Amino acid sequence: MPAKPLTSPWWQDLSVSAVVAGFVAVLVGYTSSVAIVFQAAQALGATPAQTASWMWALGIAMGVSCIGLSLHYRLPVLTAWCTPGAALLAATQGVSLAEATGAFIVCALLITTVGATGWFERVMDRLPMAVAAALLAGVLTRFGLDAVLSVRSSPGLVLCMALAFLAGRRWWPRYAVPGVLVAGMVVAALQGRLALGGVHWAWATPVFVMPRFTLASVVGVALPLFIVTMASQNLPGVAAQRAAGFNIPVSPVTTATGLVTLVLAPFGAFAINLAAITAAICMSPEAHADPAKRYTAPVVAGIFYTLLGLGGGAVVGLLAAFPKELVAAVAGLALLGTIAGGLHQALAEPRHRDAAAMTFLVTLSGLQMAGIGAAFWGVLAGVVTLTVQNSVRPRSASGAPPQGGAPSGPAEPDPRRPLGSPLPNRDGLEGSSKD
Repeated sequence: MPAKPLTSPWWQDLSVSAVVAGFVAVLVGYTSSVAIVFQAAQALGATPAQTASWMWALGIAMGVSCIGLSLHYRLPVLTAWCTPGAALLAATQGVSLAEATGAFIVCALLITTVGATGWFERVMDRLPMAVAAALLAGVLTRFGLDAVLSVRSSPGLVLCMALAFLAGRRWWPRYAVPGVLVAGMVVAALQGRLALGGVHWAWATPVFVMPRFTLASVVGVALPLFIVTMASQNLPGVAAQRAAGFNIPVSPVTTATGLVTLVLAPFGAFAINLAAITAAICMSPEAHADPAKRYTAPVVAGIFYTLLGLGGGAVVGLLAAFPKELVAAVAGLALLGTIAGGLHQALAEPRHRDAAAMTFLVTLSGLQMAGIGAAFWGVLAGVVTLTVQNSVRPRSASGAPPQGGAPSGPAEPDPRRPLGSPLPNRDGLEGSSKD
């Protein structure tokens, strides 16, 4: 679906399901990785005020980019912080916060460059749709498995949410996910596990950090951060958009994420990229029955991102109020249709099935090598498989490749055909064999 011009106020396209999808996307995004961001800030020696500034900068960056890009293109564009990048920063040693800030700026410049020049879009244009769909399915299936495994620690909560989902899909499909969220919150509250009283509201204050540029921080932080952002985040992000049928301009959107990171890097925005997992929630039919109106879900998510950024220090207390099993179940059930659609699209074309299966399995495995996540290695495995299959073609007895995909050997006899009757020729017409 291409971008469409602005014709009416966006709130006229808004629905309850879109609001819930935006909230669930933010809930899943924050709860799944906010602790890693805090660890990254602490590893670089950030003070509590600077850590709160990180949350302010990241929230504002994601909020502004989600709202601005989605309203501009009238397409669902959801951004997120780079979780693998945060993990990389959390493992960094011997780098000061000022040097890391300089590395954030260099990384932002690199992202802006590959976006503005169109290099990244050209790479994505060469990626087969089957591989892209398998990549998306592999990334999202992990969340489905987490939802299933959460039954072990909280069977009552998760099973009630699953029943609410099935009932919703049967009688009110458009509100199935909102029903799951409400059911989960009610059950968690009845179990005494919804600890909203521990939230302490306070506005965050941005803290500017003067960047320092060193060769060691550029090589040891900026370049690895750039690589994991592009390979582990932006690549599956674009794949998610295309698998959902949205033709979102890759180059300007990538450039925009780089520029937002560049502006807010001195305040703690280490890397902003296209979302994949949370974006799938906002691009699914559960977000809105009309694909042309699903852009409202990322807009709502952007509003929540902005509010959480302004709240800063209250983020951890607010999100910790939800049991982890509730978050896992909501994410897994909300992504169920997208997972099924991705697998169907990946395996629909017989000649791409091996490559798609290889991509799916490697991505699902969670393989980490050289600091790069499984999404990159999954795509690489799929592309290599496809390349080998396309370069080695079966040959007929005469030495020439079979034409039109027809089998090169003799036709198999039909067991239903009477013995001695003429065999069908290649065109499906009956004729005598030539001995």
